[in-house]
Amino acid sequence: MNLEVCIGRLKLKNPVMTASGTFGYGEEYAEFVDLNRLGAVVVKGLSLMPKEGNPTPRIVETPSGMLNSIGLQNIGIER
Repeated sequence: MNLEVCIGRLKLKNPVMTASGTFGYGEEYAEFVDLNRLGAVVVKGLSLMPKEGNPTPRIVETPSGMLNSIGLQNIGIER
């Protein structure tokens, strides 16, 4: 069965992809999931250079929920 889909000019072998940011950069889950079976891995945000993000504490409880300010910590595009 052909499950191929196109998103703009990007062709995926199937429509199964991870939710944004929940799968890290993919390599963290490689021993648990066959990444080749996915149509795509939607990674966390990336910048040109690595970024450490905001200092801790990054998550604070408030009366109406939680507030997070990670600061776009990421490994950079070259990695």
